Amino acid sequence: MPNPKSSPQATGVGETASSSESSSRVWESTSLNLPSLKDDDSGDHEHSEESEALKEKEAKICDQEKTQNTAKRKAVTPGAGEHPLQYNYTFWYSRRTPSRPANTQSYEQNIKQIGTVASVEQFWRFYSHLVRPGDLTGHSDFHLFKEGIKPMWEDEANKNGGKWIIRLRKGLASRFWENIILAMLGEQFMVGEEICGVVVSIRFQEDIISVWNKTASDQATTARIRDTLRRVLNLPPSTIMEYKTHTDSIKDNSSFRNTKIAV
Repeated sequence: MPNPKSSPQATGVGETASSSESSSRVWESTSLNLPSLKDDDSGDHEHSEESEALKEKEAKICDQEKTQNTAKRKAVTPGAGEHPLQYNYTFWYSRRTPSRPANTQSYEQNIKQIGTVASVEQFWRFYSHLVRPGDLTGHSDFHLFKEGIKPMWEDEANKNGGKWIIRLRKGLASRFWENIILAMLGEQFMVGEEICGVVVSIRFQEDIISVWNKTASDQATTARIRDTLRRVLNLPPSTIMEYKTHTDSIKDNSSFRNTKIAV
């Protein structure tokens, strides 16, 4: 993939990563603000009907804006002369307080869509303004998924799949994240449409890279993804890799506990 700046090479899990990238800020999508529609609280029946009409109007505006926003997201295309990606990809960001119990509703509220790219050039313009994972703090995640796929276990594209997990010591996340997303955008996994997306998870004592695929039961495909990960990230042969199906994650409400070990 053409790159207007030189990208660092992958290293083994134990090597120290260089942190020369300058950090900016996480871009978060902003929602449109509707005009304030005040209900008349006087109890007058006529005013009550007007209030109901205003509520209906507000609901219609919300639906229209959702439709327009969806259309805008679907309309992301490469610019003139740009190099198109095989798929459009969407960046997401999530952060939560570890002490609070996680559930599907709270997770969906915490995850923010921050942008979609359709070409190599769009990717580098967008990526260059994102904070590097190594500069994030707390319980934070960056997700890069094919457009139309939410980074949620229950999503239609994910529900029968799973993910490969690689645990990193602190300081390696930025380098490994860049190498893994370049491998995905460059179609290096060679497994057709099986790859759904990749995630970098920043935790207090370790960082975690995970690659999500559609079909957990397809052992040949999951093995190929594992082997490509080893090659792309230049992992030592002794590196422990873990796999977990999304069905199991839903059962125990956990992303990284109770995984299956693969050496």
